[in-house]
Amino acid sequence: MSKKKKHHHEDHIDETWLIPYADLLTLLLALFIVLFASSQLDQKKFEEIARSFNSAISGGIGVFDFPSPIEEEQPQSPSINKKKQQQNEQQRQEQKELQEIQAKINQYIEKQHLTGELKTTLTEEGLLITILNDILFDSGSADVRPQDQKLAKEISRLLVMNPPRNIIVSGHTDNVPIRNSKFSSNWELSVMRAVNFMKLLLENKQLDPRWFSAKGYGEFKPVASNDTAEGRMKNRRVEILILPNNQSKNE
Repeated sequence: MSKKKKHHHEDHIDETWLIPYADLLTLLLALFIVLFASSQLDQKKFEEIARSFNSAISGGIGVFDFPSPIEEEQPQSPSINKKKQQQNEQQRQEQKELQEIQAKINQYIEKQHLTGELKTTLTEEGLLITILNDILFDSGSADVRPQDQKLAKEISRLLVMNPPRNIIVSGHTDNVPIRNSKFSSNWELSVMRAVNFMKLLLENKQLDPRWFSAKGYGEFKPVASNDTAEGRMKNRRVEILILPNNQSKNE
């Protein structure tokens, strides 16, 4: 009977090694979780986790005793700060100059009784002069009407500046489809309206053509609803954008 018991004991497999193996796997899993989490943390939190983890594992130096892979945010150099300050100051100066130009143009508009035809708006892009209502072109035509060519000459005087700035003339239409012998789309019509109006502006010899460009937006930048006749009339327009000097120099 005693022999049987001894034989049974010798056949039993020693599985005590599984305990430290399971502990090792648990520690490795915890290590990877902490590494992943620490990649989302800042330097200070990373160091705190490292100290806590090392202390828990060995009470001393451990796997986290190395520089964090997350770089500390370095303070900006005085030259970079100075450059930013200069850029901000330049932007403020440009805005101030455009405001002064706007005031002069508004004064001219009032003096010449053009308030019903012209409007100025200071935008993030620059100073925008909008020709109100559909007063320049006949329907489906890109030719400025003879009776409205005087307005183009009036506007050209407003664009004489020192120093000169880049000026973009843009044409816009309503969303009523167009298809005639000259234009297959509102897009083409809007481009040619901008070009023809720009040509009239450049008859003023004080303006340098190198500073001018033309764009056409078709019906894709409406300022009013196209559901009414009044809204469509507002959308059929020409706009003149005076760019800030910093943009003019970069182009």
